[in-house]
Amino acid sequence: MDVLASLFGGIAVALEPVNLGLAIIGVVVGLFVGAMPGLGSVNGVAILLPFTFVIQSYTGGATSPMIFLAAIYYGAMYGGAISSITLGIPGASTAVATTFDGRPLAIAGKAHVALVIAALASFVGGTISNILFTAFAPALASIALDFGDPEVFALMLLAFATFVGLGGDDIPKTIFSICIGLVLATVGFDIVSGEPRLIFFDITGFSHGIRFLVLAIGVYGIGEMLWTINTSRYGSTMSKVDVSTRSILAAFRDFAGAWRGTAIGSALGFFVGILPAAGATPGSLMSYGVAKLTSRNPEQFGKGAPDGVAAPEAANNSASTGAMLPMMTLGIPGSPTTAVLLAGMVIWGLQPGPLLFTNQPDFVWPLIGSFYISNIVAVLVNLAFIPIFLWMLRMPFTILAPLIFVLSLVGTFAAYQDMFDVWLMVIVGVAAFFLRILDYPVAPAVLAIVLGPIAEPKLRQSLLFSDGDFSIFITRPIAGPITVIAIVLILLPLLKFIRDKIRSGRAEA
Repeated sequence: MDVLASLFGGIAVALEPVNLGLAIIGVVVGLFVGAMPGLGSVNGVAILLPFTFVIQSYTGGATSPMIFLAAIYYGAMYGGAISSITLGIPGASTAVATTFDGRPLAIAGKAHVALVIAALASFVGGTISNILFTAFAPALASIALDFGDPEVFALMLLAFATFVGLGGDDIPKTIFSICIGLVLATVGFDIVSGEPRLIFFDITGFSHGIRFLVLAIGVYGIGEMLWTINTSRYGSTMSKVDVSTRSILAAFRDFAGAWRGTAIGSALGFFVGILPAAGATPGSLMSYGVAKLTSRNPEQFGKGAPDGVAAPEAANNSASTGAMLPMMTLGIPGSPTTAVLLAGMVIWGLQPGPLLFTNQPDFVWPLIGSFYISNIVAVLVNLAFIPIFLWMLRMPFTILAPLIFVLSLVGTFAAYQDMFDVWLMVIVGVAAFFLRILDYPVAPAVLAIVLGPIAEPKLRQSLLFSDGDFSIFITRPIAGPITVIAIVLILLPLLKFIRDKIRSGRAEA
């Protein structure tokens, strides 16, 4: 009862006119920041962090500025799906998996269905994670502390296992695509020795590695644009889309059919989000893979499956709240965005850690209460703006294609302020287009370059700790079961592939 009383007291503070107004402004700003390719929640929160000094000068204290920053975070998580669905360009790395099925739905004239499912799944994921955060924060923080390097690597191995089947039935091409992504993830300086690795042609621009957004925007912005131009040469030049209120309300029924993906994303996203340094991107990718593995119709994924939109969107919103937990209870940021929020808390004289809930309850509970308020505001604003988002799809592709190209260039440059990355993004897009022509799946490569930089240091640090003994991933009580499950999931598609080859050989004989 003490927790409920504190929560309701915090919600009452969050509903005060000033705080509610800041939450609404923050959500709207975050929505459009998240929808702009290359920006995302990290840049949005970082850019607007200085503005909190203005807020503090009028309101006093740290509560209102942090409510504003948290609202931007929430809005950006919702906004990432907008450009992923309408333009095929991920607004941020957390929305890459949404592109897999959201964009096919938009091309099929069902963008309103994808946007409604994304908004409602985000709301459910955010609500479930808020409840879990409120009820189990101290216990979950202790679980997060039990995850060392071997456990995190085992979790990344499990993530790889879940998307082995994302390339379809052609397992060799899928594995090849994963290997390409892992190779690209190693470009740059070695994390242990500091030696340069795969610095192609001694070009200094590769020294910082191939950044993820460069790959994502290239593949799903430039590559998708070129693919659409190639496939629609003899077809229509405008997307068919219904923007009536009746069609949008009818899309609510489609969300009911995506309950499985929503449940998987909400639970798995929060669990991955609470792990330090994991964040929403691995959570959304894993949720998509698990949703496909457990689906009764896995062949629909990649072609416009509602669960394929619901799972990653529920996951990235659930993980965003989960990432707050280690930040507030341990002082360890759970994602890049929460690292910026952690800096904001330090600026305002707060000390994140185990004593924060005890020493600063007047700050903690209004902030937690604002999570609930921002989640409600975000879903209402998102649903209200759907007709505006759909309007973009009614533009002729002769206008939309240059717009996508310009947004891809501007988004890449805005993210890194480096023309080398802009040129690399274009080259990656052209390469992805030719891979699609050759029927090679590009999704596994994109996912591998996300998880590779997380998995490699954890693997090497684990082996340094165990003197090169790989049994550390089996003998530890948490890492062991996760590793075994991952190995089984990796072997299942391979065994199915071998079985099918044997059957086809017997049939020919």
